[in-house]
Amino acid sequence: MSDSASAPQQDTPLTSLGAGRWVLDPARSSVVVRNKTFWGLATVKGTFTGVSGGGEVHQDGTAHGSLTVDTSSLDTKNAKRDTHLRSADFFDAGKHPALTFTANGITANPDGSTAAVEGELTIRGTSRPLRFTARATGVSEDTVTLSGELTVDRQDFGMTWNQLGMLKPLAMVSVTAAFTRRQD
Repeated sequence: MSDSASAPQQDTPLTSLGAGRWVLDPARSSVVVRNKTFWGLATVKGTFTGVSGGGEVHQDGTAHGSLTVDTSSLDTKNAKRDTHLRSADFFDAGKHPALTFTANGITANPDGSTAAVEGELTIRGTSRPLRFTARATGVSEDTVTLSGELTVDRQDFGMTWNQLGMLKPLAMVSVTAAFTRRQD
């Protein structure tokens, strides 16, 4: 297998997407969270399977949008742990069925392969500002995939459960958001 077959192709720079409305393709998108446990000796990884969202690119090339994650869809491949993570100790899925990221500003960087993303992350009814750089892959006239990794301090959102100090407060979140242009 050649390297070009395994690497995503960027057909068009992000800066030339053009104005339009976009919708998230949940089948090609993912939100994965990783947290160190057992005093940093092991990492628990979970995937949220319920993801939706969309956005809009403006004439000037800036954009905004949102990503909504179903908190009850977290799957760590351990049913007992998943139940605990959905409880009031963590995501409190019964009272807060979704977490959201609202991107107030997405601006393509001059290289056309990355974008500066600024917005607000809301978990358990608490909102915090969040900034990160997203990498664009598979860019064409009608599709774009943005990927980013960010660190979230779960304590900022009221997730303070930590029996015997076995959990690290920082969680790594990997987001892959695949969008298709809406044909209105």
